[in-house]
Amino acid sequence: MKFLIPFLKILTITIFALTTTATFAQFKYIQTLDGKTISISSLDSAIEKAMEKSDMPGLSVAVINEKKMVYHQVFGVANADSKEPLNKKSMFEGASLSKPIFAYFVMKMVENGTIELDKPLHEYLPHPGISPESQEDYKLITARMVLAHQTGFPNHAYDKKIKLAFKPGTDFMYSGEAYQYLAAVIGMKLGVGFKEGLNQLFQEKVTQHLKMPHTTFVWDEYLESNKVFGHDNEGQPTQNKPGDGRWSGKTFNSYSSIHSEASEYSNFIIAMLEREGLSEDSFREMLFEETHFRDDNPIKLETGQTGWGLGFAQKPTQNGIIHLHTGNNHDFQSYSMFVPAKGFGLVLFTNSGKMLPFLEEISKTLGEVF
Repeated sequence: MKFLIPFLKILTITIFALTTTATFAQFKYIQTLDGKTISISSLDSAIEKAMEKSDMPGLSVAVINEKKMVYHQVFGVANADSKEPLNKKSMFEGASLSKPIFAYFVMKMVENGTIELDKPLHEYLPHPGISPESQEDYKLITARMVLAHQTGFPNHAYDKKIKLAFKPGTDFMYSGEAYQYLAAVIGMKLGVGFKEGLNQLFQEKVTQHLKMPHTTFVWDEYLESNKVFGHDNEGQPTQNKPGDGRWSGKTFNSYSSIHSEASEYSNFIIAMLEREGLSEDSFREMLFEETHFRDDNPIKLETGQTGWGLGFAQKPTQNGIIHLHTGNNHDFQSYSMFVPAKGFGLVLFTNSGKMLPFLEEISKTLGEVF
């Protein structure tokens, strides 16, 4: 026995050393979407080159391999004038990355019986801003149609009466306005409104479980301390706080007001890959191509995307179907994508309008990620 104890100690130390080495080694290399192995230093260099070429001030980026985050880094500055560097606490406007994570939240509300996916929304809450000629057709709108952008609502109504562009369920029109109607339905149904109370419910049902402690739809103290500045097309800082003529910070804008960064938002993308937090049926609903674009659809012609599920757009590629969403508040842009067949994902947040040229450049290293 006296010889066994030292042996066990040596064995334990050896196993720990091997485990530590293996854990560390996974961060030295990553797999690209097309299966190539590249070093972290090579990826760092490619990102820096792509940022320089696209004149991007700052970036938070995460890469997912085999359904795990294997890379998270920040580059550049929070403010181009002050040259304050980004850090891993830096927070960004996610813009329309709000929509897919809100869709995930909606599916939770469907599962717990708060709303039904195919029940007309007017039966929960009549919409007060529908024009007379659309009064009957709007009563067809369901949560499913909202999430798949089939309502006929404009993207934004700008306080004007809403005239539907088509009969709901028959065509595609991207609409943040419809998403906000659905948020109001849920908020009013549960008696929490669509401000802080709805955000608290969202955090309770989504971000707490997915370990996204600082991701929020409304302003808070953490954002006050850690939000970076946006930048205009000339690279000049714009704003980093709510204000006149912009989002107030108080409303839960289901279509645009999410604030996050790459590592936290990647936990949501990993949940989509792992099918975590919802039933298998709900994930099938979210990822099924509910809206299939016509051949003359401008999005299809420009990007190769073929349609929309409940929250994400879809694009078939040689590496599998990409489920994706962009975010664009002009001085902040963002992007998320994942390929279930590969267990691969990518999340980007930037404090500028330079996302598309950056994606074109970084695709030379990571594969067809957009």
